[in-house]
Amino acid sequence: MKITHVRAHVLRSELAQPFAFSQGWVASRGATLVEVQTDEGVTGWGEALCQGLQPPEIAASAVEHALKGLILGKDPLEPEVLWHRMYHHTRDYGQKGAVIGAISAIDIALWDIAGKVRREPVAKLLGGAFRAKVEAYATGFYRLKGDDEAQRLAREAEGHVAKGFRALKIKLGFGLEDDLAVMRGLKQFQQHEVMIDTNHAYGVAEAIRLGRELEDMGWRLRWYEEPVVQEDLEGYAEVRRALATPIAGGENEYTLFGFRSLLASRGLDIAQPDICIAGGFTGCRHIVALAHAHGVQVNPHVWASAVGQAASLQLIAAIPTANHALFAKDILLEFDTSSHPFREHLTDTPLRQRDGWVDIPQKPGLGIEVNRNVIEKYSS
Repeated sequence: MKITHVRAHVLRSELAQPFAFSQGWVASRGATLVEVQTDEGVTGWGEALCQGLQPPEIAASAVEHALKGLILGKDPLEPEVLWHRMYHHTRDYGQKGAVIGAISAIDIALWDIAGKVRREPVAKLLGGAFRAKVEAYATGFYRLKGDDEAQRLAREAEGHVAKGFRALKIKLGFGLEDDLAVMRGLKQFQQHEVMIDTNHAYGVAEAIRLGRELEDMGWRLRWYEEPVVQEDLEGYAEVRRALATPIAGGENEYTLFGFRSLLASRGLDIAQPDICIAGGFTGCRHIVALAHAHGVQVNPHVWASAVGQAASLQLIAAIPTANHALFAKDILLEFDTSSHPFREHLTDTPLRQRDGWVDIPQKPGLGIEVNRNVIEKYSS
């Protein structure tokens, strides 16, 4: 079997209602999908995450101009070989960011092909599934005005719980006083599994102050995500030493080389690589092994389209717990509730939760079929 064609699809859609996280306003959603075709008629799909405010054209350009020529004519059933070929070729200019995202998308597509050829879900190819379903947490609580929205966010929490979610991740980072007002408004949900995410809005002192204030308010958070900027490894460690709350991060880190430094800093309790930007299945296999060698649990970040969500589910199925115990806390699935038009109709099996749980697809590959009409509708 040989790879005959590699194509990047750039999707974009304007949002009727823009929303904000701590780093800016999201007025449109983008996605970079990669399609890999073979001479035996098997097609694989992958995705490069449009992280934060990243335009989808950047990763698409890397696929077209830096990576496609490296894998055409090669065997798609050798994803590890092709991953290293792509990484070594781009190493001098692409160790982080959209180039690794482009490698991730191709790698996911190769594993999708392998699963389809072998008629098994990708999780089985990764060594087997530790779980057939995963508890989901509702990521939301974005801002529509920017600040002073505590009452509306409390109503949002009520809506998520009514839909069956028992775990919630609250977006903070809009100023300490506003963050604390939001959390005071959510005190009725303290019996639920709650996480906070400031998207690295604060320096070390403010990050620690926020964490201590919440601990004093009685919050026993599952984790505190991205308290400081991703480059500040010593800052991560300082925040972790100052708080009893577990610290999570890594959604903006790449490959085992980036995670090597992050884990060595001893600043994390939970590592959060995103399969669509950290290196695909191949890169995340490296990261999981490295994290577990440091005693750190991997709980992937998920913010992609339906393709990336499907890949994330297969990865999550195959990740063991880092610290074994009879009643160890298991991995959770990030279920983003923000507006994203490339989720509901892009594939034949959009993500669904029942009573807060999501079943992991058992069909070959990623377990999805992509709707080309949706790609055509949103292609830019």
